[in-house]
Amino acid sequence: MWPRFAASKPPRRAYRNHGFVSDQLEGEADTAGRSPGLSRMVSETIRRDDIFKEKYRIFVSTWNAGGVAPPEDLSLEDWLDTSHNPCDIYVLGFQEIVPLNAGNVFGPENVRVSSKWNALIRASLNKIPSIDVAGKLPEKEKPGEKQKVYPVKDQDSGLFSAGKVDGKRPEFQCVVSKQMVGIFITVWVRSDLRRHVRNASVSCVGCGIMGIFGNKGSVSVRFHLHQTSFCFVCTHLASGGKEGDEIHRNSDASEILSRTSFTPSSNPNLPKKILEHDRIVWLGDLNYRISLTDSETRLLVERGDWKSLHENDQLRVEMGEGRVFEGWKEGRIDFAPTYKYYPFSDSYFGSNSKMGEKRRAPAWCDRILRYGEGLEQKCYERGESRLSDHRPVRATFMADVEVSGGRKALESLFLSLRYERVPSM
Repeated sequence: MWPRFAASKPPRRAYRNHGFVSDQLEGEADTAGRSPGLSRMVSETIRRDDIFKEKYRIFVSTWNAGGVAPPEDLSLEDWLDTSHNPCDIYVLGFQEIVPLNAGNVFGPENVRVSSKWNALIRASLNKIPSIDVAGKLPEKEKPGEKQKVYPVKDQDSGLFSAGKVDGKRPEFQCVVSKQMVGIFITVWVRSDLRRHVRNASVSCVGCGIMGIFGNKGSVSVRFHLHQTSFCFVCTHLASGGKEGDEIHRNSDASEILSRTSFTPSSNPNLPKKILEHDRIVWLGDLNYRISLTDSETRLLVERGDWKSLHENDQLRVEMGEGRVFEGWKEGRIDFAPTYKYYPFSDSYFGSNSKMGEKRRAPAWCDRILRYGEGLEQKCYERGESRLSDHRPVRATFMADVEVSGGRKALESLFLSLRYERVPSM
């Protein structure tokens, strides 16, 4: 039915690169950042010899949800690791938050599941239920309703704090939340940092059916934190375990780098392409497999021989040969392959040898890469949620951020140990 369905539906011109969900600051002009007047005023006050560096901890995770909606009682606290490893910024990317059937690919966007994920994330980061301005729990959304935004009160203490604000753990606010079919990315920052986040923008690229539909592709998010630009690229690349399928994945990655372009702004100095940003992270279900037979792969997995498996990992080989992600880096993989499991099980798909069951060798499909300087990776590991046929993967980074001393004079007085002066040019 797919060819008939596609033929009856005219191709979309492009996926919307605006209209993302965000917790909007009071007095903010729109969800794409601070008002132009304020941005110009701030830019005019910055001098190069009055810039400092500050380090922020960033949590990045990717998870292919396998088309399974999260249950109401799903706890994300172990995955986000908020108790043992609190971070300043949380970036969560998902793939297949809805089944990739014809209705979801060609039909209207189903935002109910992404709203549910956002509510669970908000509750886990803030340890409270999501509430609206009136203090009521959000009602269940009806089919066809636009995605609601549930602002949280901005409790800016006026000073940066690595831990608590006024004796309380700071709340987190959503900077950007954007969905394209099954690809979904959501970015959260501490509420005391929210006022320093500006120029938020998104760019969607469909690489799926006919090379344009969003069953595969990317949703990219960019923003400035103080004077440093960040770009996070959440992707779902071409699938397939046959020899040569890695070429399609390489092509998707190249298409995303080429076609991603952020909305033009009145400020011509803002970066428009992915590689023009200061700090860049690529996350998602990249779908690269292991170039060994099914039996060889499973034997090495049983032995925990990650080194031998990684030597035959398609992504590592393709990067090493310069055919994709040239100049990008990935942390050391010291965990079992993340795909493919029986849902709600610790057994890899095909291990039960059921009659007629298609065997798929385990692979590290879910990856997190970084590009450029100023990002120090602290950990790279997988989670153990059994919700889907993929395991989530997470990484934490320490990011260097340039901060204007003019705006931060009071903070630098109290928190000088966190700063490192940037030499004047």
